[in-house]
Amino acid sequence: MLQTEQHILDVNDIQLSVHVAGPEHGQPVWLLHGFPECWYSWRHQMQALADAGYRAFAPEMRGYGRSSAPAAIEAYDIPTLCGDIQAAMDHFGHQQIAMVGHDWGANIAWYLALYEPERVKVVCGMSVPFGGRPKRPAIERMRERFKDKFLYILYFQEPGPAEAELEADIPRTLRTLMHGRPAAGNGLISDKPADSRWLDDYTDPEVPPTWCPPEAFDVYVETYIDNGFHGPLNWYRNYERNWERTAELAGKQVQQPALFIIGDRDPVAKLETITIERMPQVVPRVEQHVIERCGHWVQSQKPEEVNPLLLAFLQREYHEAP
Repeated sequence: MLQTEQHILDVNDIQLSVHVAGPEHGQPVWLLHGFPECWYSWRHQMQALADAGYRAFAPEMRGYGRSSAPAAIEAYDIPTLCGDIQAAMDHFGHQQIAMVGHDWGANIAWYLALYEPERVKVVCGMSVPFGGRPKRPAIERMRERFKDKFLYILYFQEPGPAEAELEADIPRTLRTLMHGRPAAGNGLISDKPADSRWLDDYTDPEVPPTWCPPEAFDVYVETYIDNGFHGPLNWYRNYERNWERTAELAGKQVQQPALFIIGDRDPVAKLETITIERMPQVVPRVEQHVIERCGHWVQSQKPEEVNPLLLAFLQREYHEAP
């Protein structure tokens, strides 16, 4: 049974909830979750890391769970989200850390590697690759490519409709996104009209997937009960602002040792094929692994394969770092 401590930190003008496991003096490993997830999505990794002598830090990211969920859209841009973790690292006195992220958390992990080249000694991204700062906001390309078809990210841009849909039945929303089946497409790309709702053509599986047993699913649901989805969706509403506020990172590479893990059935793999192929140009020391028969929720679905890869990487590149 995973044993954790919860810390509520006053950092970066918010309260940030951080769950911690492992020996007090173990080397710190940060674990950043994505959407629509929660800190508990790292339960298997936290236990494995603690058992290996590391100290694992899994925050409830801004907008989620016990952490603050500011109303303003601009409160969720990348420099601000990175600032939450940087301030938390300061609070714990961390001088050298390993940074691990999944989905949106992976994106923040990659950027933290750029912002903190001295403190972030190694970085691992799961499911979302890193292609560097784009030459123009990515949302512009999305609007051009999907002007007549549905794309969930474009659906998220207008505050209100997505919140209303996802919050109408939170357990159903989470079950459906975890392993529901759309009528057509892969869940991220669809031929349905651009003005559709996201989940109307999904089948509710009615029970959580086997990789998310009831006690874990309860933590996911609880994450969204108080603050809903407005904060998490605001992460998607900052593409232009992110591009503007990261101008100083244009052309920079992630120079640290890096690990990238993705499932072979992850729809992101098809959506980001070019980025994955080009990632070594931006992350020259990256080691890439594809987990077979695995979807998007890679650290939860296949911990028996993910954990050995992560631990071996840390042992080789991070253990006893000077």
